[in-house]
Amino acid sequence: MQNKVLILDFGSQYTQLIARRVRELNIYCEIKPYNKPPKDVSSYKAVILSGSPFSVRADDAPHPDLSEIKGKKPLLGVCYGAQYLAHFNGGNVEESNTREYGRANLSYVEANNSFLENIDKGSQVWMSHADTIKELPENTTLLASTHDVANAAFKFRGEDTYGIQFHPEVYHSTDGKQLLENFLVNIAGVAQTWTPDAFVETTVAGLKEQIGDEKVILGLSGGVDSSVAAVLLHKAIGENLHCIFVNNGLLRKDEFAGVLKQYEGMGLNVKGVDASARFLDELAGESNPEKKRKIIGRVFIEVFDDESHLVDNAKWLAQGTIYPDVIESVSATGGPSATIKSHHNVGGLPDYMKLKVVEPLKMLFKDEVRRVGASMGLDKTLLGRHPFPGPGLAIRILGDITPEKVAILQEVDAIFINGLKEWGLYDKVWQAGAMLLPVNSVGVMGDERTYEKCVVLRAVESTDGMTADWVNLPYEFLQKTSNDIINKVRGVNRVVYDISSKPPATIEWE
Repeated sequence: MQNKVLILDFGSQYTQLIARRVRELNIYCEIKPYNKPPKDVSSYKAVILSGSPFSVRADDAPHPDLSEIKGKKPLLGVCYGAQYLAHFNGGNVEESNTREYGRANLSYVEANNSFLENIDKGSQVWMSHADTIKELPENTTLLASTHDVANAAFKFRGEDTYGIQFHPEVYHSTDGKQLLENFLVNIAGVAQTWTPDAFVETTVAGLKEQIGDEKVILGLSGGVDSSVAAVLLHKAIGENLHCIFVNNGLLRKDEFAGVLKQYEGMGLNVKGVDASARFLDELAGESNPEKKRKIIGRVFIEVFDDESHLVDNAKWLAQGTIYPDVIESVSATGGPSATIKSHHNVGGLPDYMKLKVVEPLKMLFKDEVRRVGASMGLDKTLLGRHPFPGPGLAIRILGDITPEKVAILQEVDAIFINGLKEWGLYDKVWQAGAMLLPVNSVGVMGDERTYEKCVVLRAVESTDGMTADWVNLPYEFLQKTSNDIINKVRGVNRVVYDISSKPPATIEWE
């Protein structure tokens, strides 16, 4: 793959958005930590330096060796990346008198400038920095300014090295995609060949080479990721793929039977394994969210290990891991992990399990997975299914897990999800679910006082799960759903609606 872009991550909260924007241009890109860059950069057509919470003036500022990149490959520094290029090449970066954060407008744009072609004076950009570039290096040309930032964009003369103080990856930068296209396509000459069909072709070929005639066990969940991974693997190795769908006792109502039926007619070799008692026994009495995830991950591995021994010559464990799973489970800077949450399908296998891991989707975002699935002809209903967490209802039940709590939440969730479908709202929501809180609240039913559970409804809109906004569902729908839940689910007397966005909240509650 010779038409790819390298993004060096300095720990910015926006780094993943750079990747998203680049891929929207049908260009493949990879994010690598600044302190663990690829040893060989010859296959990359261009390089982008991300922003960072660091200051280039600090003693511990990220300072990678760019000797094989700067002046040799098209290079774009964004925010910290721009300050880095300025500071370490003779410019002057100082603390800004006032921190500029938010919308700004270009007040000056250099004429006849291919980097900012089709971007005019007045274009809105997004700023987020505490330092500012006071003086540019001598061998640079100023390309753009805003009212408060004199050196908003610049170029090193004699080379395709650019720096911008603003963030083109953020949607508030109205011409951000145009700027990235100018740099990557027009200046760097990167071909726009990253399409779903191209991904399928290259991935299937790679899987054939990687796996050969060995057998693969895949854990199916019924969701988009594992289903697309299964079809890709089936294209590559056919009957050597053995799919296992595990009932962990934490699925939605009637989901075990429903998912098995869903896969009928797809040509996949699918086996259902009911391990619900095993999972619930292991989770008994545990209320720590991270420990619950770890337990579920461990038991999943144990179940698959048991099943792998029933398949002769099984050498691989396939997982539907996608890029946001990897990003959220590993520190962006490659240092000590700043884990947001553990994902049960991320990471290596225990020593006793003699299976190698294959993850055909680990570099894709959720919307890209759906597009790949569509290109292979997967059913629209399956592709439109809301994401559902691997640990299932365990992380939607705050506190310890009991069969009784699971039963309550399954009923609540069914009323909510079925209601969204009946009201024509399901496809307008990216993910929805219900949470069971570890508190009771007072209520009145008839002439009697009740002291029962409180549940939370959550519905968000998103593109890939990295950021999300709560959905403004109709009051009439929420009113009916609340009434149905309280009247039909014994043990619940209060329903609330979560109006938090991600960030600062996460989509799930644990």
